[in-house]
Amino acid sequence: MKIICIGLNYQSHNREMNREPSHKEDDPVLFLKPDTALLSGANNKFYIPDFSSEIHYEAEVVVRIHKMGKNIAERFAHRYYNEITLGIDFTARDIQSELKRKGLPWEVSKAFDNSAVVGTFVPKDKYSKDINNLRFSLEKNNHSVQSANTSDMIHPVDKIISYASRFFTLKTGDLIFTGTPAGVGKIEIGDQFCGKIEDEKLFEIHVC
Repeated sequence: MKIICIGLNYQSHNREMNREPSHKEDDPVLFLKPDTALLSGANNKFYIPDFSSEIHYEAEVVVRIHKMGKNIAERFAHRYYNEITLGIDFTARDIQSELKRKGLPWEVSKAFDNSAVVGTFVPKDKYSKDINNLRFSLEKNNHSVQSANTSDMIHPVDKIISYASRFFTLKTGDLIFTGTPAGVGKIEIGDQFCGKIEDEKLFEIHVC
């Protein structure tokens, strides 16, 4: 199982990070996390690693691939996933910033152990809405910090799947993190996070 992540997929987040805007005509930005990054929301605890003093949360809609595919046409991509959830892409922002400054790859800032939280998976049609029109949110200590709609994505889910499958054979169980909107921030010991799609709680994580 692999975890494919999408960067720069919400203009609101690009603006808050002072990045150049992305365009629909651009290719999606991909990076990977290993399976050791996976942390189920049912585990309920995230321990801040000792190698970073600035871990940030990034809430993302996650889709799970349910059959193998390669070079998938975008119009057929919906056939390759049937479950979704909300997750967190934890990022060691201090390490990422330093590696970027040096022009070096920054996977270690994204792909460390337990950096990919996933909530309870639900059928993609559970909410009787198109996947490109789903509300999702992240609460920190009972206050909303991230709130968006998948319609805000620069690259929609089916385009992401089609593009990723050009380079990687998608296998049953693979996960795709589809990018984060504005509102990311630093975590502290004692923080509690709750992730929701269409107001349904799909995970709760305590920071230790």
